[in-house]
Amino acid sequence: MRAFTVTAPGGPEALTAADVEEPAPGPGQVRVRVAAAAVNPVDAATRSGALADAGLMAGSSADRPVGIGWDVAGVVDAVGAGVTRLTPGDRVIGLQDRLDAPLGTYADAVVLDVDAVARAPRTIDDVHAATLPLNGLTALQALDLLDLPPGGTLLVTGAAGAVGGYAVELAAERGLRVVATASADDETLVRDLGAELFVPRGAHLGDAVRALVPGGVDGAVDAALLAAAALDAVRRGGTFVAVNGGPAVPLPLRGIRVHNVWIRADAAQLAQLTALVDAGRLTTRVAATLPLAEAVEAHVRLESGAPLRGRLVLVP
Repeated sequence: MRAFTVTAPGGPEALTAADVEEPAPGPGQVRVRVAAAAVNPVDAATRSGALADAGLMAGSSADRPVGIGWDVAGVVDAVGAGVTRLTPGDRVIGLQDRLDAPLGTYADAVVLDVDAVARAPRTIDDVHAATLPLNGLTALQALDLLDLPPGGTLLVTGAAGAVGGYAVELAAERGLRVVATASADDETLVRDLGAELFVPRGAHLGDAVRALVPGGVDGAVDAALLAAAALDAVRRGGTFVAVNGGPAVPLPLRGIRVHNVWIRADAAQLAQLTALVDAGRLTTRVAATLPLAEAVEAHVRLESGAPLRGRLVLVP
């Protein structure tokens, strides 16, 4: 079968199409025939070697290529011993969250642990469903770390992006008052997603937020990696969650509790997201679709700097 792997880190051209043996599911695993795979920044970070340089993975080599791709939507076509919750023919979404896995979701098929897979939403197609797992779980798990009560105030940076958009909708679903920051052109979008208040990108964030919420917000989800600028908008003793490690996690000044959301696959949470999509309360967004054979072009577009509202999705 076809799969894209990396044997030596580099630019988009480091993605290599290969014919590989079709994987078989082991105990507690399912094989998913890939119908769509979303393209995420973590894919580029894996391919470039940035994650290996940060000590988060061993890295690729000619002896052991690394697979690329986390998000998948498709159909179960084989199950391993002990799997009863899913059966061949089930339409599913899932997350491949092993950084050093030899095969990712940029492939004709992928094997996943059954607890990383849930039934796909009934109301959307596979292309849209493939945008849900990684970004939806990141937003959901960030909000769980914040643990704000209904009526609390939340700043979401990068609110028009994939993670930020889900964070706005999920926060509004929990009864939070959302202050969103994004490009001025995206104000209508993020308000439609559920933001009550808006600050255009480029404003001094701490001052602008405090003008709307005296004293500062109760918490922040920093999807745009603004770090200290976003922390400045949080009240004393509040909570801050970064969606990326390293320098994007600021120091816990003013008694603010600072966390980083380290995404994990979770079938039960995927099922929660699916239910919200089917209820019309969570919006998936696709920027464009490309054939799997054009994975290199997808990475070129991902890193071009051009704004993407939603995710690029590869279709085998």
